[in-house]
Amino acid sequence: MASSLQPLADFSNSIFKPTTTTATPPRLLLPHNFPPSRLAPCKAANINRRQLIADTAAAIAVTTLLSPPLPAKADDVPLSEWERVYLPIDPGVVLLDIAFVPDDPTHGFLLGTRQTILETKDGGTTWAPRSIASAEEEDFNYRFNSISFKGKEGWIIGKPAILLHTSDAGENWKRIPLSSQLPGDMVYIKATGEESAEMVTDEGAIYVTSNKGYNWRAAIQETVSATLNRTVSSGISGASYYTGTFSTVNRSPDGRYVAVSSRGNFYLTWEPGQAYWQPHNRAVARRIQSMGWRSDGGLWLLVRGGGLYLSKGTGITEDFEEVSVQSRGFGILDVGYRSQDEAWAAGGSGILLKTTNGGKTWIRDKAADNIAANLYSVKFINDNQGFVLGNDGVLLKYLG
Repeated sequence: MASSLQPLADFSNSIFKPTTTTATPPRLLLPHNFPPSRLAPCKAANINRRQLIADTAAAIAVTTLLSPPLPAKADDVPLSEWERVYLPIDPGVVLLDIAFVPDDPTHGFLLGTRQTILETKDGGTTWAPRSIASAEEEDFNYRFNSISFKGKEGWIIGKPAILLHTSDAGENWKRIPLSSQLPGDMVYIKATGEESAEMVTDEGAIYVTSNKGYNWRAAIQETVSATLNRTVSSGISGASYYTGTFSTVNRSPDGRYVAVSSRGNFYLTWEPGQAYWQPHNRAVARRIQSMGWRSDGGLWLLVRGGGLYLSKGTGITEDFEEVSVQSRGFGILDVGYRSQDEAWAAGGSGILLKTTNGGKTWIRDKAADNIAANLYSVKFINDNQGFVLGNDGVLLKYLG
């Protein structure tokens, strides 16, 4: 059973260790000087056979020139507002996070499984593998989960437990030693200021640092498992089946968190200053896939099977209403807001949806149906710079 979290100051130096159709044949277009008699060779015995073959070939050539071009192959159909960026990585890599240096939006980093770190210096049009020596010293195949920048300071976390820090916009990365006492796996990190960051584990531990990660302080008093042991009788449905970890966690710009339980049967929230995570019953029948924050401060909620719900009003609430979406039965996995009105949702089998009215109605970008990948994450760096991350090394770049 998880125990209460100690302030990180108690730890020395560091804390973390087809349907078939029959096509209609094209109508034969004949040259203007093609003799009608040659259409009936049986009645025009005096026609030279070689001449007939030559004239027929000429007619077919005219038909080819005048016929409309064949439709493009499915893979060649362009996305209406996105383009695919091909990456120098193995097809099996799942892309997990992306971030850019705030003072230089052309300079960014892309993370993924199989120890994938890519770097761009042209805004995301081209990417090159980035080697970080301190992450290659051990025989591990790291899964890099999260990256964040504030000014020139940046942070990367991964699994098995690894923490990297840069003070020069990613030109050099230094590995910060970790302790085995870290409760859970690091799943999210946020750069919050000079030498400062906030980190979350999948067991609900939240820690903050103000000295480049060498000392950390617990921002919450206990893990989620400990909280549920005290509140399971408070009416949280499914809490007794909790396995002790989050499936997803999202942070709002003002520091609030919303997380989904590993089984998707309830969700939890936390605000700065609170001592514990607050569990909430889900307001829908189906299990929760993911949750996050809208631009107006409200919540969005995705359920398994492709359903999308929006909270009524802003702030933390348990009152949601369903929004009609054309998900084709595939799960929607993430929502990213470009502005308060425009947002994009992405999911399984290339599902890509757009709203221009804050989420009230959604339309499907059908061209994305031809992408043979699951799209896991939608990230907007600013109004003009956005990306969709998927498996099999799929990266989409926003064109606007």
